[in-house]
Amino acid sequence: MNVTQIFISCDSAAVALGADVIVEKINAESKSRGIDVKVNRNSTRGMFWLEPLVEVQTSSGRVAYGPIQSADVSDLFDCGFLEGHSHIKYLGLTEQIPYLAKQQRLTFSRMGVTKPLSILDYKSHGGFLGLKKALQNGSEFILKELLDSGLRGRGGAAFPAGVKWKTVQQTEGEQKFVVCNADEGDSGTYSDRMTMEGDPYMLIEGMVIAGLAVHATRGYIYIRSEYLQAITVMQKALQLATESGFLGENILDSGKSFFIEIRKAAGSYVCGEETAMLESIEGKRGVVRAKPPLPAIRGLFGCPTVINNVITLASVPLIIANGADYYKNFGMGRSKGTLPFQLAGNVKYAGLVETAFGLSLRQLIYDFGGGSRSGRPIKAVQVGGPLGAYIPESQWDAPLEYETYAAMGAVLGHGGIVVHDDTVDMSKMARYAMEFCSIESCGKCTPCRIGSTRGVEVIDRIINNQERDQQIELLRDLCNTMVNGSLCAMGSMTPYPVLSALNHYSADFTSD
Repeated sequence: MNVTQIFISCDSAAVALGADVIVEKINAESKSRGIDVKVNRNSTRGMFWLEPLVEVQTSSGRVAYGPIQSADVSDLFDCGFLEGHSHIKYLGLTEQIPYLAKQQRLTFSRMGVTKPLSILDYKSHGGFLGLKKALQNGSEFILKELLDSGLRGRGGAAFPAGVKWKTVQQTEGEQKFVVCNADEGDSGTYSDRMTMEGDPYMLIEGMVIAGLAVHATRGYIYIRSEYLQAITVMQKALQLATESGFLGENILDSGKSFFIEIRKAAGSYVCGEETAMLESIEGKRGVVRAKPPLPAIRGLFGCPTVINNVITLASVPLIIANGADYYKNFGMGRSKGTLPFQLAGNVKYAGLVETAFGLSLRQLIYDFGGGSRSGRPIKAVQVGGPLGAYIPESQWDAPLEYETYAAMGAVLGHGGIVVHDDTVDMSKMARYAMEFCSIESCGKCTPCRIGSTRGVEVIDRIINNQERDQQIELLRDLCNTMVNGSLCAMGSMTPYPVLSALNHYSADFTSD
């Protein structure tokens, strides 16, 4: 007798919206009706406005219903949802939902399809093919593929990953490390969390390949302290990967070894900066280090260290398995491959959109996001986290790629997109950026520590029309000092949201 397969996400966002309750209701309802079903807890599709999303395996494929509330469960059974029949929450075949169908999912191809901790699921969907190929071909092959692919760091700096890895490989050192920065602290971002909770072996595989490339034998994953579920899932995934021979001593009988440990982050935004993170892993206070030396030369415990964020490392297995040419054919210019954009804020359809570089912000917030959730006109969109610039409508048609945004005085960062409608006061957003910096600064350098505090005071004077022209000139001069004098991006990027708000929304800086 066939048992109907039902799929409901175990992602923390889905759980927060009631997924566990829906699982209980479906199990209870099926039992009371004498129907055999199996509820699988899979990863999330990233369509968070539809969570809890319920999918049913039919002869035509998975059929989706959502968002499902407790009161809907009995009706679903009455309407024949186990056979894929229509219902008020019926969405059709999952893969044909426009939000998904328009994406180009490479790194996130398994997301919403597989069970997070199932190695069998992972392998049946292309998992560990890249690792096997890397083991067969060695370090130089890995580095060439990575360099040729054009993969750049997805954490914000967009530095070519292959160049960083090559530097570590060529630097002498008895011990080398691979460190994954999973301290995802930018507002409106969640792709790292989704990866660790939903496809953890992808990150593990990428880190092992990095170790093979640079001759490192140890790795650390520095996970945001608030990500309790991600920490739990990654710990279990490391255990299962080790037991299955994909991690640890003598990986797949290759004679190569690689070990990974998890470190819980310190709860400080600045620890997302790579050198402050290294200090934290070493058990010290998270304070930014002066550079040089670069971490690739002298990093964790004074050893050559590869540092990449989750999405960068998770993109590596696909590149090695399918080849550099496959990956670099997506994107435009020097922005190769795809980026998981994360829509948040005042947007109707919040969720993850993986697509090649080159689409516009207008396409992203309207074709995917559906415009504002409030129904009001969109006024400003912050791209790249709390230190990213506010993009006015006049720039919404520029392609989302690194060089174009750099020329605009903006950054793509980690792909976070936060939407604001016309009720937002941009002077308050500018003030918040300076205040955020003053609170989160590690305090090591004066431009960041003192500049942000003075910045709040200057913005207050501008808003209150106290010698306004002189204060605006002072603010610009202060921002210039922070950009050019700060030790790290905490201070050097705080002026991005401040100046973009002042330049494009100057009317908001005048008092009534």
